[in-house]
Amino acid sequence: MSRRTRAAVAGAAAATVWAVLEPLDMRLFRSDYSDVAVLGKAVTRGRGWRPIGFAVHAFNGALFGVAFDAVRQSTGLPKRPLALGAALGEHLMLFPTGYFVDRYHPARGEPGVALLLGRRAFAQATARHALFGYLLGRWA
Repeated sequence: MSRRTRAAVAGAAAATVWAVLEPLDMRLFRSDYSDVAVLGKAVTRGRGWRPIGFAVHAFNGALFGVAFDAVRQSTGLPKRPLALGAALGEHLMLFPTGYFVDRYHPARGEPGVALLLGRRAFAQATARHALFGYLLGRWA
């Protein structure tokens, strides 16, 4: 398996672990925010939103893994701190886009598509990205 493929698989696997743990962190943070729901319910409002959300989330993780590998190769930075820093950096850059999800998502207000701009959702997303970065750095 090539280095780039391994990074893609690691990213997809890390995103899948994140998605599987969402029900637990939703209870822990008392926040009804689910990336799987946000992604899946943006594609379909029918019963298939959950597998579609998982697939889109894993695909995004794979793309992140490939981008991470390209940055790692071009900079020579150590993979574990780079993966964690990149994941948390992505979180900080993308979190403000929750404004648009909160106002324009076709399923806003439905379970899993709660307000994304609250403190609990921010802490929840921070923990999720930290887990993702940690796993990516270990597995890539």
